[in-house]
Amino acid sequence: MDRKHIVELTALSGVPFTMVLGNSMLIPILPDLQRALDISSLQASLVITLFSVPASLIIPVSGFLSDHFSRKIVIGPSLLLYGLGGLVAGIAALLGGAATYVIILTGRILQGLGAAGTAPIAMALTSDLFQGQKRTKALGVIEAANGFGKVMSPILGAALGLLAWFAPFLFFPVITLAAAAALWFGVKEPQQTKKPQPVGKYLESLTKLFKKKTALLLLSYLAGSLALMTLFGILFFLSEHLEKRYGLEGIVKGLALAIPVLFMSATAYATGFLIKRKAKLMKAVLIAGLAVGSASLAVLPLCNNTYFFFTTISLIGIGTGMVLPILNTIITSSTDAEERGLVTSLYGSVRFLGVAAGPPVFSLLLQSGLKPMGWIPAGVTAATAVLSFFLIKSKDISQG
Repeated sequence: MDRKHIVELTALSGVPFTMVLGNSMLIPILPDLQRALDISSLQASLVITLFSVPASLIIPVSGFLSDHFSRKIVIGPSLLLYGLGGLVAGIAALLGGAATYVIILTGRILQGLGAAGTAPIAMALTSDLFQGQKRTKALGVIEAANGFGKVMSPILGAALGLLAWFAPFLFFPVITLAAAAALWFGVKEPQQTKKPQPVGKYLESLTKLFKKKTALLLLSYLAGSLALMTLFGILFFLSEHLEKRYGLEGIVKGLALAIPVLFMSATAYATGFLIKRKAKLMKAVLIAGLAVGSASLAVLPLCNNTYFFFTTISLIGIGTGMVLPILNTIITSSTDAEERGLVTSLYGSVRFLGVAAGPPVFSLLLQSGLKPMGWIPAGVTAATAVLSFFLIKSKDISQG
């Protein structure tokens, strides 16, 4: 990979890194937020959910616009809106008042709307810039940057939380300005070789694609959503569990929260470099990753030993890290560049929905005990692995 591509990939990696801070950096301070605002655990989880739901709804629009205009023209302003939402939430918390919680949620909605035009479009732009095995490696780096953001964000959030529980909100404008500048000056977007299709023709092409690769795309969307629902559900559970059971707080707690995402990031990076776009291998790794995740969730409620517990949550991260780079490659390579933005953005939507669902779903399941919280998601993940084994055909995994 030449210097130009290294610079572009570094700048592109800053987008998913910044985007993932939107939720992961706030996980460590949720108990403090709950106490400061005198709200319930479920209300605190809405700080995550009301970021992810708006993002999931708007991402397809962002994808459509990026296909018809420019990836960078969508990503740049989206990053700035993302930072503005953090500023709104941070100032509301700093000033206080009866409406603080509502204004924080409003800021989070703004952040979600901004996030819709960030990482999924950056993934499409990465696929525009890199071809063949370079694309697989580049997407592995992008997923690793996403994972590295998840590793650093709980540590960063915990460290900023030592200054004030709302300090992470005020950090968003700083990091988003840096990411927007790096993208704008560091990445030269390739010129479109074809004129954008009329809307009718565009939708017709997408319909044909989904008819041709229905099982591949739908199961990829399901697996991506499920993997991130599990990861963020577990992180939400850990944030409170680490305080209650182990008495961990501050940066030490942030380091403990980083364990599963550290393993996810390392595994995602390795997977992107090792699969080499071999269709049968990609399918095998996808199913194996789902199986590892399912088995780990099934065992989690039985972990009374501390070392066993942390080994299990590390395996959840490993399973997620096996799954996501495979799905990224499948999704971004399943279509031509003219429709790639929307297809990739739909995938981004279901990923955000998974993130949004994770904290409230795991919070509700936990009310019935540890076993339902672990075993129900384990069963759904196992079913997805079985469906993938029988319904995904290696020949449908594009080699383009």
